[in-house]
Amino acid sequence: DEPRAFDRATLFDDVSSGRDPKRALLRQKMAKALRQADPAVAMIPGWGTPASLIALEWCLQNQRPAVVMSESNAFDEKRYSLAESIKRIVVSLFSAGLAGGQLQMEYLIALGLPRNRVFAGYDVVDNAYFRQKAEEVRGQASEVRRKYGLPGNYFLASARFVPKKNLATLIRAYARYRQMSEIRHQRSEVRGVVGPWDLVLLGDGPLKADLCRLISDLNLYGHVHLPGFIQYRELPAYYALAGVFVHASTTEQWGLVVNEAMATGLSVIVSNRCGCVPDLVAEGKNGFTFDPGSVKSLSKLMLDMWGLPKGRLEEMREESRRIVAGFTPEHFATGAQRAIDAAKAAPKCRAGLFSSLLVKALIHR
Repeated sequence: DEPRAFDRATLFDDVSSGRDPKRALLRQKMAKALRQADPAVAMIPGWGTPASLIALEWCLQNQRPAVVMSESNAFDEKRYSLAESIKRIVVSLFSAGLAGGQLQMEYLIALGLPRNRVFAGYDVVDNAYFRQKAEEVRGQASEVRRKYGLPGNYFLASARFVPKKNLATLIRAYARYRQMSEIRHQRSEVRGVVGPWDLVLLGDGPLKADLCRLISDLNLYGHVHLPGFIQYRELPAYYALAGVFVHASTTEQWGLVVNEAMATGLSVIVSNRCGCVPDLVAEGKNGFTFDPGSVKSLSKLMLDMWGLPKGRLEEMREESRRIVAGFTPEHFATGAQRAIDAAKAAPKCRAGLFSSLLVKALIHR
């Protein structure tokens, strides 16, 4: 393991079992860890979990500025006026914000953080890792295809098999695309283009059996591949050999898999309900967006991308690399430092009696 440039304190070793720690114990351990760390500024992920609220409470009690890190946007969930009013009170207790991108910044501002104390950079991946590994894979493409049993050409998606990822719609759109592309290919309407691409879905989850039944019902066996959950170190192989990446979620705060795909040089088809769209998808330049409720729209985009000349597809891939180059760990560090500096310079947040009681009530809800 490489040495860390920071100390990491683990409060609980067994939370992966799905059992949440009791609030009193969480508060005790969190307070102890924060006292030992003695932060000049606390960077807190979100505002809705007991852990984030306890950290915020500690900052208020000890007069330490807090920066909220958020990828929420105004439309990622249905909003209710009472909940939004409560949220505004909580967010007002932070001194600055670090958000994913444009939509996420605007949401923090709408919740009451001053515009000059909200910065972008929260949602990034290790672009250099994905780019380098993808280049290595492409240098030995035939061998890697054989190793992982990958088809010669394919659309790629990577997601948990849960309802909001909208994979049933993707599969239905793929079935429609396949019918249309087979007809066009037989008529030789698209010269120089190979036959219909396959679809590779990475991931696992509770809907797997349902998706398998759908694949069978649509007679897509042999064309839709389900390799399962893929470890981080193996992901670049799947990205590198894909033709186009598709992300079909009905709602998504950001969508880091889009960053990963673009870092490996893929053009993208992304649902317009994904929070990363304004920052990462330049319509017609590196990809396209679509209504996640429309099988027809998605299938048409898949057909259009399949039919593009290789040179045009490479131009779009290069544009993906260019766009995502602004979303790196260095970008995160710059945004974080700006947020920290703004938090230090801001007036100290002091919670009134109502705000303090509200935070306590939210911790124990």
